[in-house]
Amino acid sequence: MIYKVRVILDASEDIFRDLEIESHVSLEDFHNAITQAFGFLGNEMASFYTCDEEWNQEEEIALFDLSESGSDVRLMNETFVEDILSTNTTKLIYVYDFLSMWTFLIELADTVDKEDGRAYPNILFSFGELPEAPPEKKFEADKDPSEIDFDDSIDHYEDLDFDENWN
Repeated sequence: MIYKVRVILDASEDIFRDLEIESHVSLEDFHNAITQAFGFLGNEMASFYTCDEEWNQEEEIALFDLSESGSDVRLMNETFVEDILSTNTTKLIYVYDFLSMWTFLIELADTVDKEDGRAYPNILFSFGELPEAPPEKKFEADKDPSEIDFDDSIDHYEDLDFDENWN
């Protein structure tokens, strides 16, 4: 089975690649296909993340297990494309280079039969050029402090239920 996927850079401008990839290949092979399609060297850390229909990040599938105890994380070389993408679960998030945070949204568009004589993975369509630097992300911590609503009024200091002479 061949999966046709669109890999979209999470940016304000449209930059994407449409790829065909065999369903039985590992996520590590999929990672390599994405890095090549966008012109990355492929020598940085990366992870796939399962997500819901609103692109809310869920489980991580990492290139390498960097946890202290080992084997706490699902690994790309042990997970196959067909294990996480299906007609029911069509979306994934892919992050390349954790220092730069190149973030891509992946969506399954179609499944088709393998064509004899065609090499996979296959780039079907390429749109837009990758910028020199990854798009800026706006995180909660980046907000202007005047925009954050803190309830800093302590009108009832006595009701805070702690011993102020605790030490």
